[in-house]
This record gives sequence, structure tokens and C-alpha cells, in this order.
Amino acid sequence: MAQERTGAATFKGNPITLIGPELKVGDQAPDFTLSKNLIEEVSLKEYAGKIKLISVVPSLDTGVCDAQTRRFNVEAGELGDNVVVLTVSVDLPFAQERWCGAAGVDRVVTLSDYKTRSFGENYGVLIKEFQLDMRSIFVVDAEDKITYVEYLPEMTESPNFEQAIAAVKALL
Repeated sequence: MAQERTGAATFKGNPITLIGPELKVGDQAPDFTLSKNLIEEVSLKEYAGKIKLISVVPSLDTGVCDAQTRRFNVEAGELGDNVVVLTVSVDLPFAQERWCGAAGVDRVVTLSDYKTRSFGENYGVLIKEFQLDMRSIFVVDAEDKITYVEYLPEMTESPNFEQAIAAVKALL
């Protein structure tokens, strides 16, 4: 059974339980299998040798998640070809694709954790009560070491964009 961190975060002030370990700077990034679309799955090794900014959102169809993904889409255009920005949610792949098309988001790779929620469990962001992934940011270097982590204490708050981008730029 996976580790549970009760009260590790809140949703509108109410405690929620996160499933999985609390990852720290210096940890090896756990592998994952996420859906790129309904047929194709990807893992961490698909992005080998690249700096990865992993932006985790509960659902693209909410205001904070929408704004977070749009912001990282703009930033992605300025980070160069050695950086990939991945947005992970439990939204179905076709919902992610529809949202990206409507929002004009074309620099962020959206990946879905809907099948097994294993990303959420491995990265310590699966919300037990909602079966969604908690808002968080991970910066992973080209050797798959975590160099920056931000677990948001409140689900409805935005991440620290400047610190996350600075963590990526420090690796360039």
C-alpha cells in the first residue's frame, strides 16, 4: 500500500490526503507511464537528455490550471530546444487536446495520468479524496535528478512561476 500523507495539503482550506512519497531535491525522478493520446503512452525515458519542467494540475478545465498551463506555454517558447515542458493531469487525452486547441497552447506537452494514476502515486501528488493529481512543479535535469520541487499547500493557489523558471534556467 502506498504511503498516505494526510493533511499534506488543502482544498479551499479543507485537509486532503496525498498518496505517495514527498520527493525532494536530489532524488532520482521516478519513472512514469502517461498517456499522450488514447493509444500512445510515454515514459520518463522519452525525454532522456532534456531538462524537464513538469507542471502538474488537477484539471485543465479550471481557472488556476488554465492560467498555469498558459503561463508555462509562453515560458516554454523562451527556454530552448533542450527543455521540455510537460503538463500532467488526470484529464482524458482528448479533453487535453481539445483544451490546448481552444487555448492556443502548442509548446507544452500534455500528458494524462487517467489510466493508472501511477504518476500521481510515484510523485506523491495523487489526491485520495478526488483521484486527481495535486498542483505541483518538478524540475528534472538531463540525468533525471530532481533539482526543484514545489508541492502547493493549497490546491487553488498558483505555483511560484519565477522560481520554477529560474530552476530551469540554472540548468541551461
